[in-house]
Amino acid sequence: MNAFFASVEQRADQALRGKAIAVVGSEHRGVILSPSYEARAFGVKTGMMYWEARRACPDIILVSADSAKYSYTCERLIEIWKDFTPLVELFSIDEAFLDVTGCEALFGDPVRIAVQIKERIWLETGLTCSIGIGPNKLLAKLGSDMQKPDGLVLISPDDVTEVLEDLSVKELCGIGPNLTRHLAAMGIHTCGDLGRAPLQQLADRFGIIGERLRNMGLGMDDDPVESMKPVEEGEAKSIGHSMTLDEDCSDIAMIERHILQLSERVGRRLRRGLYSGRTVSLIFRYADFHTFSKQRRLRHAVSHGLDLYAAAQSILRETDLLQPVRLVGVSVSTLERNVVQIPLFVDERKRKSVAEAMDGINDRYGEFTITWGTLAERYRHARVISPAWRPSGDRQY
Repeated sequence: MNAFFASVEQRADQALRGKAIAVVGSEHRGVILSPSYEARAFGVKTGMMYWEARRACPDIILVSADSAKYSYTCERLIEIWKDFTPLVELFSIDEAFLDVTGCEALFGDPVRIAVQIKERIWLETGLTCSIGIGPNKLLAKLGSDMQKPDGLVLISPDDVTEVLEDLSVKELCGIGPNLTRHLAAMGIHTCGDLGRAPLQQLADRFGIIGERLRNMGLGMDDDPVESMKPVEEGEAKSIGHSMTLDEDCSDIAMIERHILQLSERVGRRLRRGLYSGRTVSLIFRYADFHTFSKQRRLRHAVSHGLDLYAAAQSILRETDLLQPVRLVGVSVSTLERNVVQIPLFVDERKRKSVAEAMDGINDRYGEFTITWGTLAERYRHARVISPAWRPSGDRQY
């Protein structure tokens, strides 16, 4: 998808169309998540600090991210893709691989299929996308990046050598800045260089990924498209949430309030997926962007936000914060699935019932429609999405 978050926001608000905008995590600080193409024309890029974006484009409009809106749009896109093939692998919220092998009899050749997908996406969502077609995922991904926005690129097997010969290795998905530097130190700058590099030389330098790197230089990739499974069938390794604060914070009480909110969100996700976890991690990022985490192993697997909060809070109390904090995160790992625990004590049963009641209300009317009183002050925070529903009239709840 092209400038996905920004495009969704422009589609939802006509006043933003044709203007330089950028989706951000917070209205006050942080980095650019998704600039519109109008903003990119001024040099605004993903990952820029706000002051850099404003210096490049003084009239840029900053729009707070709305994850629910993007998730909903992604679900609609998945429905469109699955009308063409059941083999859909979601690569990220705005990218997917589709294996259309054998679909030609129904929809035509791959180019015709791509055109139909683009038309459906435009008609049903008003968004554009760039599609790459290739004999494998590596080359399809490469093609999708070659023409933006609204592009369509076919890399046929006969064209692979010519396309890759002078292409920088950094253009291949999976080769980041560090690998690019290491390869350059070996005299390898293009995919052609990489494909001709002696396998032993690559293996000596990069170990078991040496062979994969050479295959990438040759345009070879045997990684299949892994069709999507329903969420309840997936096996998560960890579940977590983090937030960038509006201002660097040294106030322990305020940090604890953020931790409580994050713990509640993680607990809801655990319960929704029928998970419990034994290892709680607390993540901090300082003002200088140094990031670290500490863990606590619990005696029993838990899924209640207050249990997660208690563990994270104890970690915080044992941690000497050397600088003000700009990001806080809570994560749970060592997960167990389908664990049914029957509370033995009255207080535990009450707490379980309260959690289930809160989940039911929040599932129906929007996250944090009902929450703990301790978080009341938190909801004056501009970054928290307001509840989608309020009781009205003379009804009592």
